[in-house]
This record gives sequence, structure tokens and C-alpha cells, in this order.
Amino acid sequence: MMKLITQPGWPVLRYLQIILFSAIILYFGKTLFIPLFLGLLIAIVMYPVCKWFEKHGWSRYLAIAACLLIITLLFSSLFILLAWQLNVFSEDAPAILSKLEVSVQQMQTWMSNNIGVATDLKNNWVERFSGTIGSVLQSTLQTTINTLFILFLTPVYTALFMYHRKTFVQYIKLITPGNYQHQLDNILQQTIHTYFNYIKGMVLVYLIVGILNSIGLFALGVKHPVLFGMLCAIMTIIPYIGIFISALLPISVVWLETGNILYPVGVIAVFSFVQYLEANVIFPKVVGTQLHVSTFAMLVAIIAGGIVWGVSGMILFIPFVAILKIISDNIEEWKPINVLLSRR
Repeated sequence: MMKLITQPGWPVLRYLQIILFSAIILYFGKTLFIPLFLGLLIAIVMYPVCKWFEKHGWSRYLAIAACLLIITLLFSSLFILLAWQLNVFSEDAPAILSKLEVSVQQMQTWMSNNIGVATDLKNNWVERFSGTIGSVLQSTLQTTINTLFILFLTPVYTALFMYHRKTFVQYIKLITPGNYQHQLDNILQQTIHTYFNYIKGMVLVYLIVGILNSIGLFALGVKHPVLFGMLCAIMTIIPYIGIFISALLPISVVWLETGNILYPVGVIAVFSFVQYLEANVIFPKVVGTQLHVSTFAMLVAIIAGGIVWGVSGMILFIPFVAILKIISDNIEEWKPINVLLSRR
């Protein structure tokens, strides 16, 4: 396949057909591929840890179990943090709803006196809120089912990849053309290093986002800005729900303390602006630097991943591009692709 692709004069239309065909397979097979590639990502990242355990006399079974336990503890701590925030917010929810009802009534009175519009905003708000809640709950239920399915399969794939790693490497060597065999070991070693840099870059992104959140909340006069800012940054690891739940806590605290709706709006504006910077500037720049991939390639990977696999694709397509760059670094015929992917 690699020889066929590198033949001179190969029609550009064939490249487009391969890209389109691959995108269709990835899109309709996302139930299989998302946990599969996520398990591969975790297996590659945890490979040095597993190898360290094995060098110190642990059996492969125990080493893999220890690696899975480490991952489980990390994710469990995030879920515990989410549950804690939900519990804190539930205590403040009645007071917040009371203030919201008063604000709606005040807005209705102002519109009636100054604009001449007599409408029952309270009832309209309740109807719209109920409809919105219904659609959100339905979407959340579907997302939760898919997430639980992925969470169940991912550690299974991770364990299988780690246990049968020699078999998979042997398979890759067998399907690789002979003239590229001497470059394969280097590509595999660089891939492991690249994935490690990717995770390191992600940690740096969350740290920067937490600092920016904290600065914004401090400027608004919110108490404990570092706590709320860092919590919100960490919870963005959980797509959609994490950022929503973590933002509710500082919003509720500000509203209860000030009674002014402009402060919660300010908090929302801070988080929205930081999230915009994270998606369009910080993430491509920081992670792109760690992977030595151009910002252009990072943005294309994020957008393409979002189209094909949603949020999971936005996360997983970045290492795909990094691996493609590693291959293009080691194969002379792929230098044109390397020019587009490399950070100059």
C-alpha cells in the first residue's frame, strides 16, 4: 500500500477517494473505533510505567492491573470532585431559584411600565425552561449511555494492547514493506515519546486555563478565585457536563453574595472567553508545540475530529496527526506532507 501511494503521478483523485472512504468508515464505525483508539492511547502512555513494573519483578498481569488502577484512581477523583460540586450547588439551588423568580418579576414590571409590553414572563420562562430541560435531559441520557459504553470498553482494549503488545508490533513489522523496516523501530519509539508529550501538553493547557480563569474571577471580585478557576479548568476534561457543572458553583456564590445579575453574567463571560482562547489559541499552540505540529495542522485535526467523532475526535485526532508527522519525518517520499505538518 505504501509503495502504491508513493508512485509518481498517482492521481490526486485517488487520494481524495481514500480520504473520503476512510472518513465514512471512521464515522459509521465510531462505536468501535473511539474506545479502541482511546485504549491504544492509554496503553502507549502507560507502557513505560508497565515496563518499569515488569523490570522490578512484577508479572505482566500485575503490572497491567497496577496501570489500570492508576488510571481508575485519577478518573475517580474527577468524578468525586464533580459529585462534590453538585452537592454544594444543590444546597444553594433554592436560594438561586428564588432570586431568579424575583428578577423575572422585576423585569416583567419594568417592561410593562416602560415599554408597554404586558406579558407573563414568569410563565413563559417556566415553559421554555421546562422544554429546554427536557431536551437537555434526553441529550444527557444518550451521552451518558455512550460514555458508559466507552468507559467499559476502553480499559478492556487498554489491557489487551498492553498484554499483546509484542504481537501487535510483530504484525506491524510483517505488513511494513522491507525497504522501510529499518525506520519502523525509530517511528515506534518516537510515537511513544509523542504521546507522552501530548499528555504533558494537555496538562499544561489545563494549567494555563486555570490561571486565566482565576485572574478573570479575581478581577470580578469573586471569593476563592484560584479554587473556582482551577476546578473549572480541571472539570473541562469531562466534555460539556464538566464545564457546565463547574461554572455553576462560582455563579451561584456570586449571585448569593451580590444579588446582582451582572456578576453571574460576568463570570459566564470570563469562562466563555477563556474557553474560546483554549479552543482556538492555547490548545493548538501549546499542544502543537509539544508535538512539533503546525498550528494549521492542529486546527484542521480538531475540526475534522469534531466532524467525524465529536469531542472524542477532537481529542484523538491530534495524536493521529502527530504520528503522521513522525512517519513523514522518516520517509523521504512523504516530505511534502511533512512540510504542511511541521512547525517552522
